[in-house]
Amino acid sequence: MILDRTYNCSKIAFTLVLLTFLINCKSAKSVIESGKASEKLSAKQVIKQHEKNGADFKTLQGKVKIDITQDQKEQGSTFNLRIEKDKVIWLSAKLGLARMMITPQKVRFYNKLDNEYFDGDYKLLSDFVGVDLDFMKVQNILLGQAIYNLKEEPHMVSVNENSYALQPKDQRALLELFYLINPSHFKMDSLQLFQQLKKRILQVDYKSYQEIDKQVLPKDIRIIAVEDSDEVAITMEFKSLALNDEVRFPFKIPAGYKEIVIK
Repeated sequence: MILDRTYNCSKIAFTLVLLTFLINCKSAKSVIESGKASEKLSAKQVIKQHEKNGADFKTLQGKVKIDITQDQKEQGSTFNLRIEKDKVIWLSAKLGLARMMITPQKVRFYNKLDNEYFDGDYKLLSDFVGVDLDFMKVQNILLGQAIYNLKEEPHMVSVNENSYALQPKDQRALLELFYLINPSHFKMDSLQLFQQLKKRILQVDYKSYQEIDKQVLPKDIRIIAVEDSDEVAITMEFKSLALNDEVRFPFKIPAGYKEIVIK
């Protein structure tokens, strides 16, 4: 009996070790590891690889857990996320209690808890993060891509803590911009934007990436927006992503809701 019990315990222990190994291997495939940055790559080569490795899909759907911290208060929820690339970004809370739809022309959302809605331009989002936004900038932030066209002006590159630090050769007086590019998949490790006169900072850090159908997409993003002494921190965790399935974007502002007006 003692021999049988020892054998069974050994078998169970081996099985647990094997399961742990398999689980670790599986997670390693989903999170993209970083390579080693080289001093030999020019700014043009880094930009070329960054643009070459931009996510290529028609539609994306999944879930995103969003936590927002502002004025020492934290609130969070998990949303259904759907994207038709270059056309629509759609978010819906559980039971449809809140819903947002962003297109190149409009930002629209409603909140059933407060009976409020917004139907307008990007000023509300821009004011929230302190930087002028449009559809492509929002989409690029979600996909780990540069928010401005990198080919419009010459850039400099250096290696900073195993990332390619990319910046315009002529930084604007009103705006300083820095990208940290990952040497493995050439997506962003970080976006850092400073507006000195307005005392504004926008920093987007990409904590990890995942590979979905051979496309490298962000897994964990942290956004910090600062204006004077006001700070907003947003964390986003993307789960259960799938590409190129048929998706719908239902959106209808309920009757009788109060409109949010920006003055």
